[in-house]
Amino acid sequence: MTIQDFDITVATAQHADFAPMICDEMAESAKARGTGIAQRSPEYVANKMLEGKAVIALHKDGTWAGFCYIETWSHGDFVANSGLIVNPIYRKAGLAKAIKHKIFQLSRKKYPDSKIFGLTTGLAVMKINSEIGYEPVTYSELTQDENFWAGCKSCVNYDILMSKGRKNCMCTAMLFDPAEVQKQSEEKMKKITHKATLLERIEAAIKRRLEHIIALG
Repeated sequence: MTIQDFDITVATAQHADFAPMICDEMAESAKARGTGIAQRSPEYVANKMLEGKAVIALHKDGTWAGFCYIETWSHGDFVANSGLIVNPIYRKAGLAKAIKHKIFQLSRKKYPDSKIFGLTTGLAVMKINSEIGYEPVTYSELTQDENFWAGCKSCVNYDILMSKGRKNCMCTAMLFDPAEVQKQSEEKMKKITHKATLLERIEAAIKRRLEHIIALG
């Protein structure tokens, strides 16, 4: 089984019937890992599909294979790619990585100026996030929207989160800041330009020296 056996696309109303089984698998997966996630109802997940804020993977036989959705916080200043789940029968096929890249692209298209963040306990997800461009950050750098943190109430680790003053918990926080990425890109270009300019000056100096030597000769 390879990634070519799946169709990974932006979810629409025609995929809403998959919402209950997706939510069931999210809950079962969290239970199996012994960690918690902010639980979502089938209605909530279906609504994300209707809004065009979700990515779904389907096997070529029509079976749902994976899912992830977008949430916005702090009036759109922050975006979270949440609820990443892969159907157990299709794991080890590279779906999680492909879905994460697809939902990231959708997030950048819909919210080009927003910071994209995630909270996860999964090493595999952390690795994928790093490849995309996320950086580990403290919780203080995430949205402080109360509605976001209220979503953690259904997590088994919620008491830990609150006991630590919402400064850290079992999840690792990761962030993609488009402004910071743009800044780093501009600084890199400045260094390249500076090196090119310096090289041109050196070449020009060598040329003048050679011309001077030829003139004396």
